[in-house]
Order: sequence, then C-alpha cells, then structure tokens
Amino acid sequence: MLLNYSLVLLIQLSLLSFDLFVNSFSELLRAEPAVQLVLFIIQDISTLFNLVIILLMLFNTYVFQVGLVAILLQRFRALLMLSALYLTFSIILHSWLMNLRWLNTNRYIWTDGLQVLFVFQRTVSVLYYYFYKRTSEYLGDPRLYEDSPWLREMFARVRQ
Repeated sequence: MLLNYSLVLLIQLSLLSFDLFVNSFSELLRAEPAVQLVLFIIQDISTLFNLVIILLMLFNTYVFQVGLVAILLQRFRALLMLSALYLTFSIILHSWLMNLRWLNTNRYIWTDGLQVLFVFQRTVSVLYYYFYKRTSEYLGDPRLYEDSPWLREMFARVRQ
C-alpha cells in the first residue's frame, strides 16, 4: 500500500512541478509560438490528469466504498472547485495568448482583459497548488482505507 501511494504521490508532485515550471517560464518562450503551444497543451493535459488521479484516489477510499461520499465531497470540495476553475482559467488564458501571438511574435501584445485573466489564473494556481498538495498528502492517511472508530461514528450520524 505504501509503495503504491509513494508512486502515485511522486507522479502527482511531478505533474504539479511541471505545471509550476510552465506557469513560471512560458513567457520566456514567447518568440517560439509552436513550443509555447505544445507546453500549454501538455500543461492542460497534466492538470486534467491530476484531477483524474485525485478522483481515483477518492474512489479508492474505504469511506467512498461504504457510501459516505458526502463526507469526502465536503472535505475536498475546495480542491475540486479550484481544480475546475484553474483548468478553465488556464485553457482560456492559453487560447487567448496563442490567438494574439501566433501570427505576430515580434510585437508584445498585452491587453487589459488578458492582464486581468493572467492575474486571476496565477492567483488561482497558487491556491490550486496548496490545496492539491495538502489533499494528496491527506489521502495517504491509512484511516481512510480501513474501518475505524471515527468512520463508524460518521456512519452512525448519517443513518440517524
């Protein structure tokens, strides 16, 4: 169990590191639109993979298997909403950047709307990184994968 979790955690943190790298240095590749486009596509796919991995880890918990989905959704609602918001902002930002810069790489184009979207996307990315890392480490708790007194207490509360 520990080896499997370590491998999944390593994959998750690698994908997050790549995402952080692209967010930090993608503007340096502005002169090469094809390279920037490929990086943006890989970044969006890696964000989607991270969301799928978290969902699979949630589905694998004992809490989910006994039917206490509401507890998991309540506990991880912030991450799920931030993941969707971050992916949406990223796709919109990447599309807008590529649309403005694809044919004219020599001019520096930065509109007011693009700047606002850029700030929102980067702000949400910081929150996304924090909540994702916190959630992925929390999902390593063995209490989520076996029967325990707190789980029985929760189950009793739900049944009443």
